[in-house]
Amino acid sequence: MNNHCGWIALAGESPVRPRLEGAHKADWLIIGGGITGLSAAHALASRFPSQRIVLLDRQRVAQGASARNSGFVVSHELPGAGELIGAPGFAAYQVASRIGAEAGKEVRRRIAELGIACELSDDGYHFAVHEPAHLQQAERAVETLQAVGAQARYFEGDALQKRLGTAFYARAIHCAGGNGLLQPARYVKGLADSLPEQVAVHENSAVTDLRRLPGRGWKARTSVGEVEAAQVLVCVGAFLPRVGLWRSGTFALELSASITRPLTEEHWQSLFDEQGWGVLSTLPGGCTLRLLPGRRLMIRNTVEYRQRDLDAGELAVRQGEHLRGLQKRFPGIQAQDLEYTWTGHLSGTRSGEPYFARVDEGLHAVAGCNGSGVARGTLWGRLLVEMASGIDSPLLGDVLSQARPGYLPPRPFFDIGASVRMAWEVHRARNER
Repeated sequence: MNNHCGWIALAGESPVRPRLEGAHKADWLIIGGGITGLSAAHALASRFPSQRIVLLDRQRVAQGASARNSGFVVSHELPGAGELIGAPGFAAYQVASRIGAEAGKEVRRRIAELGIACELSDDGYHFAVHEPAHLQQAERAVETLQAVGAQARYFEGDALQKRLGTAFYARAIHCAGGNGLLQPARYVKGLADSLPEQVAVHENSAVTDLRRLPGRGWKARTSVGEVEAAQVLVCVGAFLPRVGLWRSGTFALELSASITRPLTEEHWQSLFDEQGWGVLSTLPGGCTLRLLPGRRLMIRNTVEYRQRDLDAGELAVRQGEHLRGLQKRFPGIQAQDLEYTWTGHLSGTRSGEPYFARVDEGLHAVAGCNGSGVARGTLWGRLLVEMASGIDSPLLGDVLSQARPGYLPPRPFFDIGASVRMAWEVHRARNER
């Protein structure tokens, strides 16, 4: 089975950029060509129009995890029981919501300024469950969401079935007012294709060594090239160890997803509206579902901690999970309806909060979007530039106040614990998948 990302296939590919060869000098080096790295490049180019910026990616720019996620623009997370109004965690939830709201605005600013056509919808999405017990205290959750500026409504029964075209879900909270949906590959491709000329982009240029040059900044080496730069921004998600940063408290989870062909038959035309919608589970091991423009369905209902990527046979097994998840919701979907199936990675932390740090003089790094990478990744790029430039702001202060990713035990103890924990989360959400 080909690991062919449907988002990338539907967005189309940009021309291949050259790999880094020979010796180069720059004012700024960005390592990582996903949403965060590209957002940082735009922020740097705007703030320092006369400075030279080099961006390196180990594979293709705009085709990693940033293009492979489910395309949710997360401004307002569903509050947990300890974050509801009146609970001790509500104050921290307010801070997180301020950050999320600004992250959502940052996405929309980039789209507007750069003219990115990425199927952005501002109609929000649903937190929905099959088992009512997985969405308790719904009224207080709606009240809490409204208190932080979201537009939230509760649905169940026939009203919910009419919205989604399926009786699978028992109850849901629809949340707008900042939450949105987009085509992630089109978004990140738009960020890459609109970079100004002062940003030199090199693909297939994995950094093999990053070291300090006393009094002269940093030198990054690839297999056939090197860059000296005064400032380095590392934006590679959970893969910070690849550039020698080992203690970030981040880790990678592997997910897989499928997108169907356009469902043009009369049955599907009558069942699904033109507008589209999105559904997030309330459980980490549950299902993410979207109705896309053109009446395609997208499903992501696997998540696991692994030491190696899925091979073709293993991916075929996950595709079977996608098919079963769709058939539970929409009887009539067949295996031949699945047009694309692919894998991607999520940058996670134990606490759910990011790693956002000045690692050393002239070296800054960020990771750990925890499933909210479209919005927070976009904002992190700008804020990382501000921090590296010595610019302070209340928003940056809010982010740094929450940037505590949590302790991870050493390997192999972490590997064992993470595998067991994720298997338990998947089992707990078995009826939601």
